[in-house]
Amino acid sequence: MSRIESTFNALKEQGKTGLVTFITAGDPGPELTVPLLHALVAGGADVLELGVPFSDPMAEGPVIQRACERALVFGISMKDVLNYVREFRQTNQHTPVVLMGYANPIERMGQKEFVRQAKEAGADGAIVVDYPPEECADFAAEMKASDLDLIFLLAPTSTTDRIQQVARHGSGFSYYVSLKGVTGAGSIDTADVARRVAAIREHVKLPIGVGFGIRDAQTAKQVAEVADAVVIGSRIIQELENTPKEGAAAAVQAFVAGIRTALDAR
Repeated sequence: MSRIESTFNALKEQGKTGLVTFITAGDPGPELTVPLLHALVAGGADVLELGVPFSDPMAEGPVIQRACERALVFGISMKDVLNYVREFRQTNQHTPVVLMGYANPIERMGQKEFVRQAKEAGADGAIVVDYPPEECADFAAEMKASDLDLIFLLAPTSTTDRIQQVARHGSGFSYYVSLKGVTGAGSIDTADVARRVAAIREHVKLPIGVGFGIRDAQTAKQVAEVADAVVIGSRIIQELENTPKEGAAAAVQAFVAGIRTALDAR
């Protein structure tokens, strides 16, 4: 059983909604990535998404694009990202870490080698935005064989066939993108999210996390009524943009703690 599956099982037993948080590796500075991961956990995050910086992100809005640009100035590579996971694992063996990014860095490394190194580093899964499920059955099988989860995105425009493909090849949890567009854009129609998630659950038996557009405790609490987890990324990056580096970890921890409190108050 993967760490992600174990985490969601424990959350279900406790009657809690999961909190999945995102930061970009190397942003706002390479020395802050691991302290920020620990700060997110201290604030109440259940699953960590660690973004792999990429020069041409297609699903990211301007906030996460800027984070990628800042990280790339430091030359952050997949090797660095995996080293952050290794360092994090020295003192945290229980919180799942999901690598989130794009196909290019994985293809450059080679899929088998990526799986090997991700497992060795202590990662628990990956979200690869431009790997559609119908084209990566072999990669999904390779991940599962190493007890790593491949997590797919679903959107308001996803067809029944695509949802069934995700049900077939995905593991860990499924990530429902609540908005048409990019990360950090617009506001969520929670009634529509409820309808879409219900339709997805007809085919997908994995836990469902909802992200894109969750910016505050109130929205997180509303989404938690229908989701197994809420996913927050751009709003955390904005917190980092608006805080001096020396206060970054404390600011992120305090923000996440506010979301955790709201979820637990349901």
